[in-house]
Amino acid sequence: MPFDVIHHQRDENTKLAPSSLGRVHPLNKAPVIEHNGHILCESGAVLEYILDQSTQNSLRPSKDSEAYYAYLEWLHFAEGSLGLPVITYLLMQMETRSGDAPLDGYIAKELNLDLTYIDQTLAKQLYFSGDVFSAADIMMTISLEIAGSLKLLDNRPHIQAYLARVQARPAYQKARAFG
Repeated sequence: MPFDVIHHQRDENTKLAPSSLGRVHPLNKAPVIEHNGHILCESGAVLEYILDQSTQNSLRPSKDSEAYYAYLEWLHFAEGSLGLPVITYLLMQMETRSGDAPLDGYIAKELNLDLTYIDQTLAKQLYFSGDVFSAADIMMTISLEIAGSLKLLDNRPHIQAYLARVQARPAYQKARAFG
């Protein structure tokens, strides 16, 4: 699928998206895709839309395969179960906290639960839907990279090995070159 990447620079002070993005989609959030009259935001929706445009579904297991439902779970786990505690933890690092508020305990518990589940899964298989890279891996990678930057993966060897595998892929490196 041919594409153009349009960069919208975040505000240097607030780190929020610029108003130019709001002219593309009313939520003023990225990523956004505009194609054939459709304008979608939300990473998962954008990725599903792109997959639906192709007759080659190498990034999505066949619905009649055993890998499909694992793929489906991880595709949604990325921004559902994992996204909230990772982003909340990131935001909590931006302020002085005593560490004893209910939110601190909840986020710590959820991060441990999620990251343990992920690490145990990756101890048994190379990728989230089995031994073949899929769109679920694309969705999971960014939250895991953020978790790594926050030092949340220091004792998670299988997640670290997974990220090294993903980051070594030529397609990952090509995508990173876009910014």
